[in-house]
Amino acid sequence: MLPMNKIRVLVVDDSALMRTILSKMINAAPDLEVVGGAPDALAAQEMVKTLKPDVLTLDFYMPKMDGLEFLERLMQLRPMPVVMVSSFTEASSETALKALELGAVDFIGKPHADGRGVDNYAEELTDKIRAAKGAHLRRRRVAVASPRSTPIAAPLTGHGDGWGSASGRIVFVGASTGGTEALKELLLGFPANCPPTLIVQHMPETFTGSFARRLDGLCAPRILEAQGNEKVEPGTVYIAPGHSHLQIRRAPAGHVTELLSTPPVNRHRPSVDVLFDSAATQVGRLAVGVILTGMGKDGALGLLRMRQAGARTFGQDEASCIVYGMPREAFQIGAVEEQCPLGDMARRVLAVIR
Repeated sequence: MLPMNKIRVLVVDDSALMRTILSKMINAAPDLEVVGGAPDALAAQEMVKTLKPDVLTLDFYMPKMDGLEFLERLMQLRPMPVVMVSSFTEASSETALKALELGAVDFIGKPHADGRGVDNYAEELTDKIRAAKGAHLRRRRVAVASPRSTPIAAPLTGHGDGWGSASGRIVFVGASTGGTEALKELLLGFPANCPPTLIVQHMPETFTGSFARRLDGLCAPRILEAQGNEKVEPGTVYIAPGHSHLQIRRAPAGHVTELLSTPPVNRHRPSVDVLFDSAATQVGRLAVGVILTGMGKDGALGLLRMRQAGARTFGQDEASCIVYGMPREAFQIGAVEEQCPLGDMARRVLAVIR
């Protein structure tokens, strides 16, 4: 029997204790192996050359050179899969989003020093490392969009305050690993009077507010973190907060958002399946479902129920995904009506509403 080719991991963190904790978790997985631990970016640079790891875990805050500067240099000179590791705070959320823009595949918080939730954390960490190893890396493109820039798509004209109000169409989107940049590209293609759009992106609760504000400053529609009980209106994009499921429900004056603190679904809260299930039951054939890059299978069954209810459904194609997990699961069970590249997704979604 041939020996298993293990995924080689370099752990970069200025804390010796954290390097030890992360290394023990990673080495406990039969298919992963820590080949080195670096206390700073300068040491990591040399270890990358000599050890040739498959994946890096990288701390944000380190002496000599911070994680973002190192990441930017690495992705220019030797692009490789990187999982950022840091405490989840409001301040670190902006840094994490910047890291994803620079080319990091994913991020995860640091484990509790007292060992709370260690098993769940280790499972999440190792899952993210495996996904990073199989990720499709792309060289960073220079952003051409300026705040409130003109979107790729032409404005939706001739339909009052937006097509959503005339057609009743509502767009539902789910994403995970690689989704922050994918959602940005999708929403840059939406005009200011776009159909109402509800989104679940898997991320911690301290991140979703920052993410919504960042997109709101770049894209033509109004983009906000959902608070619950908001009227679903054209020209507005509602992003699920990281602490609650997001769904849609009917109200006397139209549809409204609803937040749920019920248990995780598919290990996630918010869950894409919860959002898509509500789209199937509450909106039916007037819904449009989109599943983007992500690890796992969250959203696949929900998208199938949307299609069975008469909704139009789209999946991101493998070539344009960072991780072709969620879209693949949805495609394999017949939930996806049409696969298309990310760069063409906004045009295709708007075309079926037209």
